Amino acid sequence: MPSYSADLTARDLAVVWHPCTQMHDHETLPMLPIARAEGAWLYGHDGRRWLDAVSSWWTCLLGHRHPRIVEALKDQLDRIDHVMLAGFTHEPAIELAEELVRIAPRPQAHDASPLTRVFYADNGSSAIEVALKLSFHYWRNHGRGERTRFVALTGGYHGETLGALSVTDVALYRATYAPLLLEPVFAPSPDAYERAPGESAADCAQRALHALREILQRQAHELCAVIVEPLVQCAGGMRMHDASYLTGLRALCDEFDVHLIADEIAVGFGRTGTLFACEQGGIAPDLLCLSKGLTGGTLPLSAVLTTADVYAAFYAEYASGKAFLHSHSYTGNPIACRAALATLSVLREEPVLERNRALAAHLDARLAPLAGHPHVAEVRRTGLIAAVELVRDKATREAFPSSERRGLRVYRHGLERGAVLRPLGNVVYFMPPYCITPEEIDFMVEVAVEGIERAVG
Repeated sequence: MPSYSADLTARDLAVVWHPCTQMHDHETLPMLPIARAEGAWLYGHDGRRWLDAVSSWWTCLLGHRHPRIVEALKDQLDRIDHVMLAGFTHEPAIELAEELVRIAPRPQAHDASPLTRVFYADNGSSAIEVALKLSFHYWRNHGRGERTRFVALTGGYHGETLGALSVTDVALYRATYAPLLLEPVFAPSPDAYERAPGESAADCAQRALHALREILQRQAHELCAVIVEPLVQCAGGMRMHDASYLTGLRALCDEFDVHLIADEIAVGFGRTGTLFACEQGGIAPDLLCLSKGLTGGTLPLSAVLTTADVYAAFYAEYASGKAFLHSHSYTGNPIACRAALATLSVLREEPVLERNRALAAHLDARLAPLAGHPHVAEVRRTGLIAAVELVRDKATREAFPSSERRGLRVYRHGLERGAVLRPLGNVVYFMPPYCITPEEIDFMVEVAVEGIERAVG
């Protein structure tokens, strides 16, 4: 008789189509039914457990089922489940917007506009859609309808809906749907992995800023905004850049009068060592996109923060036709907003960032020996995000052919040993929940090192 786990797997594969998955892989790759989750761990029905080294696609910041979030959810269920946020409001949506405005990155320039308004959506891709539409519509409402294009960075990723995918430069996601997409202007990434011999990360940033300046000089008249993932281009391979790029980018956007959209969906709420990655460049964007960890990984919710200036461009009599045309049925869901408020209260009241810095230093020390591995081009880290780039040849950085799927071999080994190490191509990365312990980091890295040896040996 098959086990309960085997039965669930069979039932799943008969009806469920999984995201970012070639379903044929599951003829040999195990499908893992999860019965419960706690802290940094996922538990199967058969008693096995797996360390969630990727925070379940970077969402479970504080770990699974954090007691303060669970308590808030239970309390909210006894009050309001949902009400549309058109013509109605409720305390959780108001309080969350107030808190997000309070903690948002602050502009350093005395004449710059702070982030004062919050528009809710359902997920990260939707937040990007909102930001793109807001920027385009802003210029249209100001009589600048020729501004229809966006600048995005090579190697960037912003989601998989058509607008978000349009400003994404990851071939795996973009190539198939290219005929359906907007055509952005791609600017060189400040990615420090691509630095030339003798260059520093700061040099890469300056080189990229110079290239962006040339684009803006030629095309600013037709551009709405520049969109960037501050400090880490996550789905593009955890590529990292110097914070000086953000400082220079803000200055260029001001100089050429285009919006700056910061996609902090993956890197916000302490993941890079500060509450928001933008803080490390000393900047505030015109539009700030947040999601993933906003609810501590419990419920889908996203938010776009923007300035009074952007808000004012839409504030007019109905007959003017200037209203922002975007909605979601579950916009500002009370239960999701309560989860977000509980998450932010933990970040505010507990020394989370200080613990994260200590954990990041421990992760650094454990990963350091891999830097000399003959098939490791680079070990890099920003905050509590770390990545190991696997290559065929260390000297030339020649990549393994994608068909060999070396990263997938690490993933398989991880599942065998009890750790979820889902790779990005041939990049093995670590984005654990903030509740992870030094001992669990030791285990996570040990399993990864074993998997790398098996994958490239």
